[in-house]
Amino acid sequence: MSKAKRLLDILMFVTTKRKFTAQEVADEFHISIRTVHRYIIDLCDMGLPIYAEQGRNGGYTVLTSRLLPPILFTEEEAVSLFFAFQSLNFYHSLPFDTEITSVTHKLYSSLQNEAKIKVDKIRSFISFWNPKRTIDAPFLKDVLEHSIENRNIHIQYESKSGLKTKHIHPIGVYAHDGLWYLPAYDYDKEKILLYRVDRILSILSAEKSEGEYMNLEEWFDYHEIKKPIRLHVHLTKEGIRQCKSVPYFDGTVVTQEDETGYIDTIIDKGELGFIKPLFFRLGSHARILEPKELIDGLRKQAEEILTMY
Repeated sequence: MSKAKRLLDILMFVTTKRKFTAQEVADEFHISIRTVHRYIIDLCDMGLPIYAEQGRNGGYTVLTSRLLPPILFTEEEAVSLFFAFQSLNFYHSLPFDTEITSVTHKLYSSLQNEAKIKVDKIRSFISFWNPKRTIDAPFLKDVLEHSIENRNIHIQYESKSGLKTKHIHPIGVYAHDGLWYLPAYDYDKEKILLYRVDRILSILSAEKSEGEYMNLEEWFDYHEIKKPIRLHVHLTKEGIRQCKSVPYFDGTVVTQEDETGYIDTIIDKGELGFIKPLFFRLGSHARILEPKELIDGLRKQAEEILTMY
């Protein structure tokens, strides 16, 4: 058996056990104690954090922050992972301790020459692009951990109306358009609201939650309409194209034979503030028929802009 194959087998053995003795390794692989010690030195040189304990009951311990044992990927799987990591480069903050550039470098270095040539060619023609953001979200990792550990938190939050103290229960974080968002149950409003993580200025306190709340996956699947209102909009061909690029309108846009179309659906009245800027941006490519509140809101916004010029 080659030394490389033996090292790989021992690496997988010790990372699985975490605590082991040289005798256990020797018995498992039918090699001498001296050979085991040489292999352990080789593993340490490769970066595996192994701690030696002296004494009668001594042995070796793979530290908690240990490296993962090797995973065998096909060439296509490795290339897919490489470009999946590439998409994260556009986020200024990530809820992980390591840098994505370090991960992609290790993955690229592990590829065979043929695969490296393939990656080099592909990345000249494809990019999973997001808007490059320089906004920092220093509490991203903290709110994610509080979500996982079912904790309530008090935060200082910078909203449009100024600095506020919020008592919330975070249910997870998600990335969109280069920014991180936090859906959380607001105890004052008694409903789930959406917060920008970069606008959290501090976490004042945290305590274990007594109740159970939905997680992020469940929240994505959950859509409750408390105040139903009809949204009826006529769209030009360009209006259809732009609305289909907005996830909120997924499945609601109907295209007709003349390539114009419409939206005719029921939404929650509380969502009007969210969709108003979308339709304002569409201009003449979207004609609102209902609801009147949306029409009035667009007209007021247009009049406010006109007064400036």
